[in-house]
Amino acid sequence: MKHCITTFFTISCALIATALLLAALPATAQTYTNLFSYPGTDNNTSGITWPSVLAQGQDGNLYSTIQTNGANNAGSVYKISTAGQYDMLYSFCAEAGHCALTGANPTGGVTLGFDGNLWGTTLNGGTDGAGTVFKVTPAGTLTDVYNFTNGTDDSAPNFTVLQGQDGNIYGVSEEQYSGQYGSFFKLTTKDKITAHPFNYTDGATPSLPVQGTDLNFYGTTQTGGDPTCKCGVVYKATAAGKITVLHKFTGYPSDGNRPIGNLVQGADGNFYGTTYVGGSQNLGAVFKITPSGAYTLLYNFGSVTEDATEPIAGLTAGTDGNFYGVGAAGGLRYGALFKITSTGKETVLYNFCVVSCLDGFAPTTPMVLHTDGKFYGNTAGNSNGGSVFYSFDAGLKPFAKLVTWYAKDGATVEILGQGFTGTTGVSFNGVAAKFNNASDTYMTATVPAGALSGPVTVTTFTSTLTSDRNFLVAPQIKSFSPASGIVGSTIAITGVSLTQTTAVTIGTKAAKFKVSSDTELTATIPAGAKTGKTITITTAGGTASSTAKFAVVPNITSFTPTSSPVGTSVTITGTSFTGTTNVTFGGVTATSYKAVNDSTVDALVPNGAKTGSITITTPGGTATSPTNFTVTK
Repeated sequence: MKHCITTFFTISCALIATALLLAALPATAQTYTNLFSYPGTDNNTSGITWPSVLAQGQDGNLYSTIQTNGANNAGSVYKISTAGQYDMLYSFCAEAGHCALTGANPTGGVTLGFDGNLWGTTLNGGTDGAGTVFKVTPAGTLTDVYNFTNGTDDSAPNFTVLQGQDGNIYGVSEEQYSGQYGSFFKLTTKDKITAHPFNYTDGATPSLPVQGTDLNFYGTTQTGGDPTCKCGVVYKATAAGKITVLHKFTGYPSDGNRPIGNLVQGADGNFYGTTYVGGSQNLGAVFKITPSGAYTLLYNFGSVTEDATEPIAGLTAGTDGNFYGVGAAGGLRYGALFKITSTGKETVLYNFCVVSCLDGFAPTTPMVLHTDGKFYGNTAGNSNGGSVFYSFDAGLKPFAKLVTWYAKDGATVEILGQGFTGTTGVSFNGVAAKFNNASDTYMTATVPAGALSGPVTVTTFTSTLTSDRNFLVAPQIKSFSPASGIVGSTIAITGVSLTQTTAVTIGTKAAKFKVSSDTELTATIPAGAKTGKTITITTAGGTASSTAKFAVVPNITSFTPTSSPVGTSVTITGTSFTGTTNVTFGGVTATSYKAVNDSTVDALVPNGAKTGSITITTPGGTATSPTNFTVTK
């Protein structure tokens, strides 16, 4: 199978000449630096024409892919320093034939794995010509991890992959030979792949998702969805592959169209993204969407003169709470860098190709925020026929980047940054942790007992670095006692990381609770609690459920009348009567009864009934009345 590598933008000599005439215009504030010009290839393109992710490695360098360069014009993996020192690490398709051993044409860049390797995909090659998943060491040793297969699973992965906090590899494919429209897939550490296809109504041609703090995955598809517009969707995927559509784009003029870039989750928990076209000017838009699907169109590109337009790449979250992005067009015609607030106020920060197109044009890859506080990115071209690697200093401070951001007490957390050789302390929201500063740019820390969800701080001899996001300490339920109880009684729950508990549910109902320590809390069984359900605890770090199920025992508080003959209706009140399976009067089973609701049961006094207690049996147990019922003649 062969796929075409497409270039989104071309530029004529006439347009370059026009740009050069703009040299007399006032220059934009120069926080932009051209660090390296990638050479052109035999295809007269650098190959940087897709949102190829730049990933910061453990050594502080940035890593990515180019689709069509290298020794065999089949693409490469490269690293580049923040000073612009470029090194090609690996050229694909070193063997003869159809690149069966290595794959060919890596289109999506790479992502840093927990193992320190760089993970990515190839669009072509592999054993069946359908693409591959690969990993490559920072020294350039490549391993073909998985080969997609025509006719049996996904193919044509057009983006890189990401590693979930569970350690598995997740990604998306562009097409599927079963006639579907791409899929979301999971590749386990045992190289077992599970694919979940899109069916066009729930989207088609998916973009790589991002993992949210709820551990679900959120992404977009470029087409499909709304049957009239076919403008793409925002979707949520569970780790098991269940796809839920959160929003269907309807396009110009009231909504965006064709979201290509990745989503990013803001500090407010909402997701932010861009569409390539659509919006009021049909030049793209910025949108916000909550994890539950509440959608807001924040900004229409082209709304002001010399605005950034047509963003192919998604947004990058800044440590200042704003979002930063690139318009592949607009500005002074050749693309621009912009900043946008969470409320939709946009500012153009830099216009490409104003004085000279040597600084690049048509930025199509997402910027990455390095731990040095600067943004780095690539353009699709420059006036020499290649592309540009650049930095942009927006005045943000250096920080610590969490590679691992969700884990249990005692787990090892990976952290990127700089100046780590002088580290004197690491804390998880104020709780001190043991650490190992493996190098000046990479360290690990152990989640300490009593760790609190929140920012991780790394203190050195000269500064304090704060993490770019909150670390989430996963709560755990170890046990609860007693195993059953009536509504209103108290249960003790033991576990780990319970200090920041915000909610407890027992039998699917919210319960009042009191935290005693980081390892114990007590809760009151709420009215309406269902038997046979797990107990769940929600903290600032997530949700934990008990492995055992809790039994809610019924309780009889009263009955009326207190005495009557056989055949009389008796109303019994109490709690947890839903699912009643048996009622007795003095040990004799009633043949006619009804659980009116959770607190009321009506029953007829049965033939042979004797004076004595009334009992009600449910799946949670048996309740006995506190007083006797008297059978009269």
